[in-house]
Amino acid sequence: MFEYRKKKKVCPLCAGHDLDFKDVEYLKRFISADRNKILPRRVTGVCAKHQRKVAKQVKYGRHMGLVGFVR
Repeated sequence: MFEYRKKKKVCPLCAGHDLDFKDVEYLKRFISADRNKILPRRVTGVCAKHQRKVAKQVKYGRHMGLVGFVR
């Protein structure tokens, strides 16, 4: 009867928000709440280019002591 098309997610980083390891509150969007693992692209909705940047910034934050390795 009715066909619904799933709306494509727009990458929040392509839309204009800049990512930095010092912005811990924004980095928490890309980390799981229970185990501090980096969430996959299909969950967060970022593009492949920015997923690599997210991973790098989370790792920088972990080494600087701003983001924990484990909960």
